[in-house]
Amino acid sequence: MQLSWVIIRRSNWLCNQKDGVCIQTHTLRKNCLQVCKNKYLVPENSRKPRSTDSIPPAAGPLSLRAFTLIELLVVIAIVAILVAMLFPVLSAAKARSQEAACLNNLKQLITSVLVYADDNGSKYTDNLPLVSLTTQSNNWALGNMALPTQSTNAALLERGELFPYTTQPALYHCPADLSQWYGTPHVRSYSMNGWIGSRYMTVTNGEFGYRTYVMENETTIMGPANLWVIADENELTIDDAWWLVTMNNSQPFASFPATRHSQGYNLSFADGHVERYALRDPNTATPVSQVKAQNSDWLKLKLVTTITSGGFFQ
Repeated sequence: MQLSWVIIRRSNWLCNQKDGVCIQTHTLRKNCLQVCKNKYLVPENSRKPRSTDSIPPAAGPLSLRAFTLIELLVVIAIVAILVAMLFPVLSAAKARSQEAACLNNLKQLITSVLVYADDNGSKYTDNLPLVSLTTQSNNWALGNMALPTQSTNAALLERGELFPYTTQPALYHCPADLSQWYGTPHVRSYSMNGWIGSRYMTVTNGEFGYRTYVMENETTIMGPANLWVIADENELTIDDAWWLVTMNNSQPFASFPATRHSQGYNLSFADGHVERYALRDPNTATPVSQVKAQNSDWLKLKLVTTITSGGFFQ
């Protein structure tokens, strides 16, 4: 073997040093050759087996074992169960996210209303129903969501009085509002309290004796934290940007609140805060419901809509 020959040569050289002592084995020169041979030359039959030596030779390529039909069906069933368990959780998380985004939209809208009032001597943006709107009228938002050509037209929002303070059409649309026209989403989901922004309700039959709010300082008696301004209207009743609340109970929920937030809707208030109102009355289901004057959800909305001229709610 070549390696053995090199080791013997090295042993001879080490043993032939002139001092008579092998520098490798520290023995006399005459004895070191055999010592070196014993140390460096390992008999072939005494060599320790390597780890790979214990591995038996492969008998051939390993065969791949496929799933049986029963095993495959079990896996599919387990996946289906997991999906069924996760789907409600994911749906609830999405609903909460949309509700938070809607509240954020209303927060920015009411902030814009308050800034507009500060810039215009305490005057709120105009808020008129369709019957009073003309081509010369201003309004906080324009566009009739009941008309296909207007419901998808963001340019009408940009012509509204409030838009220079919002600058984003997306703020007028609730992310949970799925109403559309041939695949194009409606551009507005919110309407303003009909008792704010004009004196229209003071000349409406049967509505005498209640306060309207054109100036911000007129909210003092009722308290701005108790007066809602802009709210989330149901896609089946929304038309103009004016929300009708008949304090005389002639048309309860003529403008129906949205139900898209876990059977609830969002409102902004004159002090700048926002809330979610849950619809708890079992008769408050859809806009086609026959809502009675005693409906608890209807009474709750009236309570934050306006008060009598004497400063009372009735």
